[in-house]
Amino acid sequence: MDDLRDARRTSNEDRVIAGPVLRRVEPERLVIWLMMTEPLDLRLTLSCDGELLQSCELDAQQVWTLRLGEHCWLRLIDFRPDTALPQQRLIHYDLGWRCDRQWVSIADWGQALLYPGEALPSFQIKPRVDAIFHGSCRKPHHPGGDGLARADRWLEQHRQSPQDWPALLMLSGDQLYADDVAGPMLVASHALSDRLGLWHEQFEGAGVSDNNALRTSPHCYYERERLLPDSRGGESARRSVFSGVRKPIFTSDNAHNHLISFAEVIACYCLAWSPQAWQGLALEAPAGLTPEQAQRYRDEMAVIDGFRDELPRVRRVLAHLPTYMIFDDHDITDDWNLSAAWEVAAYGHPFSRRIIGNALIGYLLCQGLGNDPEPLRRRLAEPLERWLNSRTAEHHEALIEALFRFEGWGYLIPSEPGVLVLDTRTRRWRAERNLASPSGLMDWEALTELQQQLLDRKAVILVSPAPVFGVKLIETVQKVFTWFGQPLMVDAENWMAHPGAANVVLNIFRHTRTPQHFVILSGDVHYSFVYDIEIRFRRGGPKIWQITSSGLKNEFPPRLLEWFDRLNRWLYAPWSPLNWFTRRRLMRVSPRRPSDAAKGSRLVNRSGIGLVRFAEDGEPLEVWQLGADGRDTHFDLSDDEEHWG
Repeated sequence: MDDLRDARRTSNEDRVIAGPVLRRVEPERLVIWLMMTEPLDLRLTLSCDGELLQSCELDAQQVWTLRLGEHCWLRLIDFRPDTALPQQRLIHYDLGWRCDRQWVSIADWGQALLYPGEALPSFQIKPRVDAIFHGSCRKPHHPGGDGLARADRWLEQHRQSPQDWPALLMLSGDQLYADDVAGPMLVASHALSDRLGLWHEQFEGAGVSDNNALRTSPHCYYERERLLPDSRGGESARRSVFSGVRKPIFTSDNAHNHLISFAEVIACYCLAWSPQAWQGLALEAPAGLTPEQAQRYRDEMAVIDGFRDELPRVRRVLAHLPTYMIFDDHDITDDWNLSAAWEVAAYGHPFSRRIIGNALIGYLLCQGLGNDPEPLRRRLAEPLERWLNSRTAEHHEALIEALFRFEGWGYLIPSEPGVLVLDTRTRRWRAERNLASPSGLMDWEALTELQQQLLDRKAVILVSPAPVFGVKLIETVQKVFTWFGQPLMVDAENWMAHPGAANVVLNIFRHTRTPQHFVILSGDVHYSFVYDIEIRFRRGGPKIWQITSSGLKNEFPPRLLEWFDRLNRWLYAPWSPLNWFTRRRLMRVSPRRPSDAAKGSRLVNRSGIGLVRFAEDGEPLEVWQLGADGRDTHFDLSDDEEHWG
């Protein structure tokens, strides 16, 4: 009897490929994302302190169901309760489905989602953002631990004091490394695609005609740069993008396994978030690898095994904390929209356009929809459903065109203080004199809209994937490479790289009606730091905090960062005249000391996740970088730090 019960439980667990991921959570709204193998009827039950709040079968208005393959159904639950959900209290939820005329509870199919002592997963709604987990840059094959798994351990340790839990988890970019995929991850994506029957597609202007030709190509693994179109137009695009530097497909040096097809993108999202997606996959090295590639595969497999072992914790924390996301470059491809010249080259060929479009479709389905479903459904549901139902090349291209034109990726989390999440990738301020120069991260119109959202707020938390206030020396190095016409070689994209965008964003901070407390949460750079910034020559001006946590599972080359950190302290010390040649010369920047760093060091180079606690006025009280290796760093926020200008 027990064996039969276990067999049924295993079967039920297999029906969920990924999720549930708790997304937007408000007193009047609950959004949950998951991927299933069948479009079963769903029932949501909410309870608090043993009291039933609401239980109902979900209809088509409450669950948006999208079929992505023969055995793959995306289910986006957007539930509006009859009465407002209680705040500052633990709410338990049961997401069940009907199978063989019986309802299967999450207690039956989702035991791995529960913390010790829990009968059902839970969440809470906080009226004020008193704490946030935040991080970015989670590369599965980077050696070391996973910051999301570290967040799960933290929640488990604080299980008896849910009032201390962060109000939300913010993932500020590079949730997926579409342009830097390990061989075992790509093999797993193909095996999972076959298992789920993810939709097939054909390619135009490519060295391969369709999914099957891509999979059987001798260049499928570790040599995808050779699949670039060999037409005159394709070669011209490559020369334009790479400026004479031989690089594969797009501009990433690690793009030998760059994701290409829609099926690969969807499969990799499931593999990045869920242990269930890995069940039963054969991961033998592909035939035909060179000895060097075979050794690389074995080395990557050892790291991927460790990544996979931590996925139950990743899945559990995503089921308990409201999670918000925004893209950065690696979610699509390295140097995405870095310059106008890059855009002309990348969007000018149907194959590269398709690769970018497929990654953006994956972002829409697996990340974007959960942030704020209404505007995305209103603008994008029609072309999305038309393509998924017909799967024609014409409708595929129409959807990609609609995604490229869409300007609503940024969003506001209605909280106190408000959390404004910026799209710094698709509304770029393009350089007009030199198309190869880096574009501004947001154009004048987007920055004007941002300023209107900020006016007369007392405090705001701004989520910018790239730091607004970065390390000056590194930005200077990027500027030098730009002068020599090689911005792509050093990822020369920062807020100060474009004069127009830099001046406007700095003027926003100086505006008299903008908030008195700015906290900027960022990632992208693969190291962590904290600055506080004040406006020179002004009394009572806004206090600005730049808090950067990166990466969740990635790090900067250690020796190189050590030298950058040291030289930055020397060249841009408080007394240095070099400060007056920067765009931030009217700002006084104070770096905050990490508790366990070497003497004088201000940068932390360790995979993990950031934890920020806020005072009632929106000013940060505590800043931590919780190391994936168990070593935690506390940043000193006292006022006795030196000023760097």
